[in-house]
Amino acid sequence: MEVSRILIVDDNPEIREIIHILLEGEGFLIEEAADGQHALDLTKKLDFDLIILDIMMPGLNGYQTCIEIRRNSNAPILFLSARTKDSDKTLGFSSGGDDYLAKPFSYNELISRSKALIRRYQVYRGKDAFAAPSMTSTELIFHHLKINEATEEVTSDGTPLVLTDTEYAMLLLLVKHRRQIFSAQHLYESVWNEPYYYGANNTVMVHIRNLRLKIEKDPKNPDLIKTVWGKGYRCD
Repeated sequence: MEVSRILIVDDNPEIREIIHILLEGEGFLIEEAADGQHALDLTKKLDFDLIILDIMMPGLNGYQTCIEIRRNSNAPILFLSARTKDSDKTLGFSSGGDDYLAKPFSYNELISRSKALIRRYQVYRGKDAFAAPSMTSTELIFHHLKINEATEEVTSDGTPLVLTDTEYAMLLLLVKHRRQIFSAQHLYESVWNEPYYYGANNTVMVHIRNLRLKIEKDPKNPDLIKTVWGKGYRCD
């Protein structure tokens, strides 16, 4: 069974140590970085199943670091920050983050969210230790998109698209259930595999917007992912 590797990025050594001890005790391999540049260097050398990223850091802040990480890694990113305004969370999701946990945090919540993100990443990347490997290549054609479920590659008119695992999971769910309306709660609970909570609607909305920017010909007038006002989203 493959052991998952986690990168902790925080300029506070005490916080890094606490998280390191907690997650190492759960059986994960841990790497640490005290700043954004060090984190970028590590993501270019090693593959991670989760990146826990602080926002307020010297040099590159967490948002900037996240954007740069997304250029070469689709590993889930969990923001860990004392900044808890909705605007801060929206900015975190817009820069490519998958989840957001406020400081001070519950140790149990940190562990449970970390495991949930890693589990989802493994499932959608075919790394789940309990899943039987499949040699069958299933391709879905949806307008100008082609989705290869075996390799999890998405192309637009033959051009590869770089999607995060959350974006890929949302797209796959909507495309495989065309014309079905998914409420924000249904999408959140299906993709994040967590109970819906107050504010999750904004999380879904930001990820839908990011996904549209990547797959739509005209994101301002989307043809692929439709908004059904007052009900949710669907693919026609």
